[in-house]
Amino acid sequence: METINIYTEYITLGQLLKIADFISSGGEAKIFLSENYAIVNGEKENRRGRKLYKDYTIIIKGKEFIIKWLRV
Repeated sequence: METINIYTEYITLGQLLKIADFISSGGEAKIFLSENYAIVNGEKENRRGRKLYKDYTIIIKGKEFIIKWLRV
């Protein structure tokens, strides 16, 4: 499981795809999610704007991520 540290209240699924190197630009998120999907807290998801909050778990192409919030 890989930890994704965020400094804001949430990030979007599209932003996570970029952070995790599944895509190289935000514009690719829609295409990626039309061919693949993510599992967010056990539910299938393909909306790039889906908000991901602290302690959410996400699985994309067999890789598992957890969102952690860090105070600045």
